[in-house]
Amino acid sequence: MGTPTNVTQLLVSWSSGDPAALEALTPLVQGELRRLAARFMAGERPGHLLQATALVNEAYLRLIDWKAVQWQNRAHFFGVAAQIMRRVLVDMARNRDREKRGQGQVHVSLSEAADVPVAGAARSVDLVKLDDALKTLEKLNARQARVIELRFFGGLSLEESAHVLNVSVGTVRRDWSLAQAWLFRELTDRT
Repeated sequence: MGTPTNVTQLLVSWSSGDPAALEALTPLVQGELRRLAARFMAGERPGHLLQATALVNEAYLRLIDWKAVQWQNRAHFFGVAAQIMRRVLVDMARNRDREKRGQGQVHVSLSEAADVPVAGAARSVDLVKLDDALKTLEKLNARQARVIELRFFGGLSLEESAHVLNVSVGTVRRDWSLAQAWLFRELTDRT
């Protein structure tokens, strides 16, 4: 993927109305989006209805539709991409659950998503349950919920997450640890 500086410059140019910037940006961000989507879809059965490429395409189409956004930098872009991927994956899981009542839910590992171990979370997490838990956490601590979203769904580093949230890396690290522990307890209590 292009350097964060190149991506940031292209995002700012695109936000300012430069159509050539979008053309140059597309191959740079699609590679990163594919990597994130592949990680989400790695645990899925072969022939799953939503493939990583389809997830990338859906997220990208929604992102380029956001014409009024003033992109600040690469981290901001991938933070928004994280929200969109979360919505796409959760919406698909909810729709499938309605059709099959519990069969074939999308599962991903919370620890695997950000390459940071979560105590006892080696098993997969149901995206619908994770989304419900994140909504609850958001009411209790919106920043902790956002940290999970940025790191888990967006694949952002501690430093990138801190930049998006305009807080210190130490704050993000604490929020990440506390939110992971809270989510683990919440998700294991619900199963």
